[in-house]
Formats: sequence, C-alpha cells, structure tokens
Amino acid sequence: MQAYSTPTNDTGEADDSLKNLASVLGPDERIGLLTGCQDRPYVFGLAMALASRNVPLDVVGNEEVDGPEMHATPNLRFLNVRESRRRKASPAKKVLELLAYYLRIIRYAMQTDSKILHILWNNKFEFFDRTVLMQYYKMHGKKIALTAHNVNQARRDSKDSLLNRLTLKIQYQLSDHIFVHTEKMKIELVEDFCVTDEKITIIPFGINNAVPHTQLTTAEAKWDLGIKPSEKAILFFGRVRPYKGVENLLAGYEQLLTRGSDYRLIIAGEPKKESQDYLNEIQQTISRIDGAGRIISKIDFIPDADVEKFFKAADVLVLPYKEIFQSGVMFLAFSFGLPVIAADVGSFKEEIIEGHTGLLCNPGDPLDLANTIDRYFGSELYRNLEERRPEICEFAHARHSWDVVADKTVAVYRELLASD
Repeated sequence: MQAYSTPTNDTGEADDSLKNLASVLGPDERIGLLTGCQDRPYVFGLAMALASRNVPLDVVGNEEVDGPEMHATPNLRFLNVRESRRRKASPAKKVLELLAYYLRIIRYAMQTDSKILHILWNNKFEFFDRTVLMQYYKMHGKKIALTAHNVNQARRDSKDSLLNRLTLKIQYQLSDHIFVHTEKMKIELVEDFCVTDEKITIIPFGINNAVPHTQLTTAEAKWDLGIKPSEKAILFFGRVRPYKGVENLLAGYEQLLTRGSDYRLIIAGEPKKESQDYLNEIQQTISRIDGAGRIISKIDFIPDADVEKFFKAADVLVLPYKEIFQSGVMFLAFSFGLPVIAADVGSFKEEIIEGHTGLLCNPGDPLDLANTIDRYFGSELYRNLEERRPEICEFAHARHSWDVVADKTVAVYRELLASD
C-alpha cells in the first residue's frame, strides 16, 4: 500500500487546515463516500489518501470495491450494502437485491451523522439517482459533493437525450460542489449545464495504486504471455466499449502485419454487457486477421493481481479512443514507466509529451495509428525504454498524486462544512 505524506506549508510544518478536518466535525460525524459499488481503483486511492489526513470516512459499497485496507485503516469504516454484481443469480433475485440495495442507501442517508455525502458514481438507475435520491439527500440536510468523471457520458456513447440532459442538469444544480478532472470538463459544465464557476474544482485523476507492483521483470512478464524478447508488444487495456476505438487499433495492427511479423497485440479488459454486438464484431475481426495467432485476447475481467503482468510485458500502451476527457489507464501505464500512444482527443495532449511519455496520432485514422506505432518502435524512447521508465513514473506521480487529490478534496469539505 502506498504511503502518503502529510502536506506542509511554506514553513515545512504540517498544514492543520488539511490535517485536522476532524476538528470541524462533531465526535460522531463522518464523510460518506458513496461509491456506486464500482471503480475500486479510484475508491481505494481516494479513501486511503483521505484517511491518512484524519478524515473520518464511511465508504459505502460492496465487495467489488472492498479490500483488506478498508478494514485496517484508522478513521475508515466500510459499509457493504450490496451483493456483487458478478455473482450469478436469477433475474428476479437480482431485482430484489437491487431494491434492497437502494433501501440500504436510503436508510444510510437518513440515519448517518455524515454532514457531507460525496458521490463518486451514481447507482443503477441514473435518472432516479440524479433526481429523487438527490432531493432525498438534501431533505435530510446533507451537503453533496459530486465527482463528475464524465460530464455527459450518454453523449460520448451516442445515447444522449433530452431526459438525460435534464436529469444531469438537476443533479449538477442540486450538488453543492462538483469535482472534475480537466479544464475542458469544467467548461462543459459551465456552458452546457449552467453550473457556476465557483462550484467546480479541477482535481487530477489519481494513479491506480490498488494494483500491486512486485519484482516481476519485463522478461518474466513477456515469457508468461508467450511473447519473445525480440517481439514488439502493443497493449490495449481497459473495458472494451465502442467509444474506445478498438476496431481502429485492429485495422492499424493489420497494416503493421504487412510491414513485419514481429508485432504482437495484447487486448485485455472486461466487455460491457450492453455492447455485445460491438464485442462480437471485435472478436470476428480478431479471428479474420490473426491467422498466425499473434493477438493475445483476454477480453474478460482482469483481477488486480494480474494487471501488472500486462503492463510489464508491453512495450507501449495504445489508446485509440474516439472521444474521452481523460483516462485512468494512461496514468496506470505511466506508473509502470510505460509510454502511451493516444488519439488526439480530450485532454490527452496535456499528458503526452512527444518523445518523452509517448506520441499522439489522429483519431479515427488506422493508417496514421499504424504509422505512429511504427515511428515509436524506431524512436529513441523505445530504444532506451528501460532507462526512460523511471522518468515516466516520476512524471506521473508528480502530476497525479493522490496527495494532490486529497488536499483539494479536504479543502472543499472544509468550505462546505463552514457554510452551514
């Protein structure tokens, strides 16, 4: 588990305004972290950083975001309110379990002494969460902090509607403060949803520190995946969804195979149930172009313990996204010292320092992607990759430390508590 340092002021002394948030709270008062029972890496990173700053926390989730640290960390109380979504059950039982989950959330909000509820993700029924549940929280006198990882996810996924925008606007207006990860996200909140500037704080997307970093070597990771030391390993990692452009990566890879047989492609990540048609297309394309078995396809849930192997076996991570604001996978790659080739969308150009942390390519252009991958494998960055890895790691931790996220988050908590 990563160790966190206490922030200091200009004199080098601990900053009491961050360290002693508990002093602003009553003896039994806490911050309620509502996780939506998803995104364990983000929940883990934020919860550990806040707890290290003496913030009394309730982490409300299920076993998918749980872990040993959630039960062994001072100031932190973990509340399991839902069965695992990966557990097999009949449709009827799943409905009953979901209803029971919402009842537990409602009861928690009614009974808790938490003055602030910090929503990291909504639950299953987005429209209900954005409207009725938000009003319920406010009715019980709660201050609402919301982390908007995506300002309008439905627009990104080409599923936007008037109802979607209306309910989003209601949630944003009912929130007392909103965290976003980039300046572009802040601009969209202000321009599209009429959120006032002072109600928004930009925080970095913290590096996934729930994934173990062991003594596993690059050579061992490649051997484990059946990749020869001389082969050039290209990684796609993350949930397989249409907006991520995996089909463009496959088309680009097909171009690369005409230029040499030493390219290997790894596709690792969990599919989304609602994207089954897309997944079928991806699998059919893999079968068509991969007669020699050069594509390693692990389209499934990847446990934290197995993640390291993919990033250490790879020579570069590719993010061929069609649309995105920011991606935690990029920073995870950087934490392993792995360069990234990314489509020039969202705020990727703010993190891709050409020739130092990776390269950019044109979005939706498989030929340019293939040329960029080719250019990378001919670059000094690739030739000296083992020597360059530490500086990539340092770059990532300097810009996306959970210390920075926690400092800004605690400052907002204090402002919300002071406004009572």
